[in-house]
Amino acid sequence: MTEPTTVVGAGVDRVDGPLKVAGAVAYPSDVSYPGMVHAAPVRSTIAAGRISSIDTTAAEAMPGVLAVLTHHNAARLNRGPENNLGPTPPPPLQDDRIRHNGQYVAVVVAERPYQAAAAARAVTVGYERADPVLEIDDPRGELRTNPFDTDAERGDVATALGSADVVHEATYSTAENTNNPLGLFATVAAWDGDQVTVHDATQWTSNVRTTVAEVFGLPEPAVRVYAKYVGGGFGSGLRVWQHVILAVLAARTVGRPVKLVLSRPEMFTGVGHRPDTVQTIRIGARRTGELVAIDHESVQTVAMEDENPEPVAAVSGNSYACPNVAHRDRQRRLNIPCPGSMRAPGEAQGNFALESALDELSYRLNLDPLTLRMRNYAETQPQYGLPWSSKALRECYEVGAERFGWSRREPGVGAMRDGRWLVGYGMAGVSYLWWQVRCEARASIGRDGTAYVSSAATDIGTGTYTVMWQLSAELLGLELEQVRFDLGDSEMPWAPQAGGSGLTGALGNAVYASCRELVRRFLDTVVDDPGSPLRGCTIDDVAVSGGRIHHRANPGQGESYSAILARHGLDELTAQAASAPPEAQQVGMAPAGAFAAKFVEVHVDPDLGLLRIPRVVSVIDGGRILNEKLARSQIIGGVVGGIGQALFEETRTDARTGRIANANLGDYLVPVHADIGEVDVVFVGAPDRLTPVGTKGVGEVGLPGVAAAIANAVYHATGKRIRSLPITIDQLL
Repeated sequence: MTEPTTVVGAGVDRVDGPLKVAGAVAYPSDVSYPGMVHAAPVRSTIAAGRISSIDTTAAEAMPGVLAVLTHHNAARLNRGPENNLGPTPPPPLQDDRIRHNGQYVAVVVAERPYQAAAAARAVTVGYERADPVLEIDDPRGELRTNPFDTDAERGDVATALGSADVVHEATYSTAENTNNPLGLFATVAAWDGDQVTVHDATQWTSNVRTTVAEVFGLPEPAVRVYAKYVGGGFGSGLRVWQHVILAVLAARTVGRPVKLVLSRPEMFTGVGHRPDTVQTIRIGARRTGELVAIDHESVQTVAMEDENPEPVAAVSGNSYACPNVAHRDRQRRLNIPCPGSMRAPGEAQGNFALESALDELSYRLNLDPLTLRMRNYAETQPQYGLPWSSKALRECYEVGAERFGWSRREPGVGAMRDGRWLVGYGMAGVSYLWWQVRCEARASIGRDGTAYVSSAATDIGTGTYTVMWQLSAELLGLELEQVRFDLGDSEMPWAPQAGGSGLTGALGNAVYASCRELVRRFLDTVVDDPGSPLRGCTIDDVAVSGGRIHHRANPGQGESYSAILARHGLDELTAQAASAPPEAQQVGMAPAGAFAAKFVEVHVDPDLGLLRIPRVVSVIDGGRILNEKLARSQIIGGVVGGIGQALFEETRTDARTGRIANANLGDYLVPVHADIGEVDVVFVGAPDRLTPVGTKGVGEVGLPGVAAAIANAVYHATGKRIRSLPITIDQLL
């Protein structure tokens, strides 16, 4: 079956855009039930120790209060399951131990949200304090070696470094960042007997369903999770956080639907963060620029009783052609909130260190930074030696250099000026990892000729609704207005998380499989039908267009879906199918993630230390682009996030108390419109060979490389090598 490309690729506006602009969509915080009440958590004010006393008397006597749950009276809960993102954070209110500042120690349920919040402030907690472990280099914190089982070495790194003409060694650090999606995270839980419905700001409905079922000892069919619309996530909605469990527990306790909405400060301690890192890199090279060895070690932070799988140093294993490479990850346990994924997890930190180190090496070798990268271009996958399923990184470099005007770069440090401003050009490459898991989708066509396609996936604002709507229309040969695509309900076919640049590929392939199976079902229906021009046709004999199935070689010989259904007395036909990730060894090629080249111009005021970024060029190989308008928007957002990582964002924790000192959007700095100059986005490359749809995902690849390119440009402008993020004014003075 072949499908003409008529719908996919076009810059179709978001199908959910008009509803969002009109305020007509219901986010989890908008959901309401008759008799619904409200919950407010009580958070610890210390980072380590035990609860010595907790007095709820005053809170329980306040107007509207229905219950106050603590570790004394809360039900015993099971630990949630483990999945490809690691274990579920431990359930709340199960003991008297304090593991981090801001930990939930109680939850108040009241008729009105302001009553619950007021009563939460009236709960008095006494503590037996312990000295918290809060610094990444504190030896009191357990140092976990190879926590993700991703450490690897090829060749003989030590010997190669010993024989290298030039060895560069440096330590790089990245700060803790907090995701801060615009929408406050909210959960609404409503029990009906032994069944519970949960509306949650999640990026993975199926995971919430599985987790709630296991924590509360329920069969999975007893839990239904909705996430039709989510007000952003950037990875913070990938795990089932403790407030979700609190809402479900509170609803079961009081026997009424409960809504729990986190405040912005509660978001800082309750829904994860990008862990900070300290990374040491040693790179050996020949005088001519060929890399002979890379040794990359990273230490990141993690909570006391949690695991967050986020390989950082692994970025060095697959990015460049180098015969001797070793990479190791470590985790230091601290008294901090549980971390989680934040856009381009691991890659955002690891790329900064690797691409900064390569830039430093280029100056020591007296080579253009772009030339150094091209000279070490990995034509095959470095670890396995297999050909890539697709790779257009060389084209990213070439197109980016041309559009940016890299040839105008003066190689000398501090050689370029614009009036009193120092001007610097910097660049970085990105080889983003490939990630995909199984996914399921269901497709049906009714007698009116319209299609309904669904999956339990979540759209966190990236455009999944729209691109899957487009893809469904193309695969079934229908116009957009003849299709409806739906998601965000755990009762729909199983889907993975919206994260890791993996959903578009997994879901797109599942939609492809289900639509193909649906067409096959129509053909099966007419296989012995003497009145059908499609009698005896197989799926490979036909194509679809105009609401019809027709012979591929003779488009005039075919019939519509509606005609087939009507003649056979059917109201509709439905098909469900699944996609599965391919195995590299079976297909003889290495699955390729997205690739990118980032070029940045910076202006630095030498007297005031002010840093401006007038323009960024970002060239992306994302495989087949399903909607260029939405994909470009994704990359622009990633560039803005990269500028935030480079210049603004740092979650600051008080070294004595473990309290986050800037847990609000007044003190936690993010870029605003005035900080963003011209952002030029270009897509290159071809559909990936490994999957039928040919996508590779662009959600993550927009961010990595931006911070390194900025730091590299700063050095070119000023001669100041910044090895820690964020880059601040004092570092430039």
